[in-house]
Amino acid sequence: MQESESANPVLVEVWRGDRVESRHRAVFSVVEANGNLVHYAGDVETPVYPRSSLKPVQALWLIESGAADHFKLSPRHIAVACASHGGEAGHTQLVSDWLASMGLNGGHLECGAHPPSHDGTRREMVKQGREPQNLHNNCSGKHTGFICGCVHRGYDIPGYIEPDHPAQREITTIVQECTGYDLSRAKPAVDGCGIPLYAIPLRNLAQAFAGFARANRDGSRQAARQCIVDSILENPFLIAGSKRFCTRTIENAQGSALVKTGAEGVYAGVLLDQGLGIALKIDDGATRAAEVLMAAVLHSFSNHEEFKAALASDIEVPVKNVAGRVVGKIVATLGR
Repeated sequence: MQESESANPVLVEVWRGDRVESRHRAVFSVVEANGNLVHYAGDVETPVYPRSSLKPVQALWLIESGAADHFKLSPRHIAVACASHGGEAGHTQLVSDWLASMGLNGGHLECGAHPPSHDGTRREMVKQGREPQNLHNNCSGKHTGFICGCVHRGYDIPGYIEPDHPAQREITTIVQECTGYDLSRAKPAVDGCGIPLYAIPLRNLAQAFAGFARANRDGSRQAARQCIVDSILENPFLIAGSKRFCTRTIENAQGSALVKTGAEGVYAGVLLDQGLGIALKIDDGATRAAEVLMAAVLHSFSNHEEFKAALASDIEVPVKNVAGRVVGKIVATLGR
């Protein structure tokens, strides 16, 4: 974010003992599908990069292109296409099998390779002397979805990540329609996995997620949104992985909420029964603060008491020293 945007309020504090040791400035918005701003803190109108939080919106193209029906994709395929997964075997095998069903392999992915974020998988690979592959990239499911759409449409696979590729042009149109934000003159940056990345105000990002709510699904996009939501709710492990905040939160919500992380302290989500979309960003990009803030916003606006009770451990996260002793806490202030 630009220096001029630093007036965003402190929304997360890190305590050590009886003193605040660190503070995180942030912004969040809670929005209805029509764009009505229900609640917010900070500057929700300045565009920010949504990063991987946008994946469920981008995955609409996989369905609307006709590829999901043509290839008879399962909810598991749709869920992993929306994922920022940890590179566990359950993720990489699914992506590998999906590519193989199209006569392709991980070498066709243009996302690049990085080590799995899942600690156990990464340690085992090091022990075995195995190098990370494109399949381990947290975005490999999304990229496989893009390739699947290209195969169905008859588009070239090489270069599918470029802004002028027909797949990316069509996906950008969907993003523009769902967010209600004009991207026609916007110049894209490049995301970590190589795809075009457009800055979008958090108010508009929250609006796009509000569109996934049960009460807000109408028009030609209703069935595709329903498919995205149902697939993720049926497969919360695939959207992130073991012990990850997204997976744990979706499981605890028991069908009442969906959340999706993005890099650099971005989160987006939807309270499905209440028709409310949520989007937030931590100014300094800290994931520890983003998860606590998202939990606090969900707790404040959810009307599901069991879910709110389950969020307690994420609203106030203990800070531990090397020996495992609790020496502080991370808490959201929500602009108090």
